[in-house]
Amino acid sequence: MPLTGEYKPSTSEWARTQAEAFEASNGEKANTLRGVPIIVLTTVGAKSGALRKTALMRVEHEGRYAVVASKGGAPDEPKWAENMRRHPHVELQDGDAKRDYDARELSGAEREEWWARAAAVWPDYETYQTKTDRLIAVFVIEPRDA
Repeated sequence: MPLTGEYKPSTSEWARTQAEAFEASNGEKANTLRGVPIIVLTTVGAKSGALRKTALMRVEHEGRYAVVASKGGAPDEPKWAENMRRHPHVELQDGDAKRDYDARELSGAEREEWWARAAAVWPDYETYQTKTDRLIAVFVIEPRDA
């Protein structure tokens, strides 16, 4: 069942513009960041309950995706990470395909496996980890059972 609710655009102009252009074009426009493919993740706000859309790097393996809460190595993590902890039902759009998924935070060997996949797609993640004392959260996004 698709997420419902009021959409609240990001306060970051570039992020809002990219996510909205990607969705409006069914993934035909604004579908890369520095030449690397992206997906658009829709979460439910932990505090507001509003729908939030975020463009993130496309890290896919066998129909599952990883999203990395790096925020460029900032000391605090992006708000969407807490959104997913509180509301794990998310929507993910990859190109023109939009589906419901469940998110779960990873730890241990599973986190390391997905971290390696993510860093292969976006090597800057390794640099981001050196900039912060927090362990950057990694979530796997798995298709939701019908």
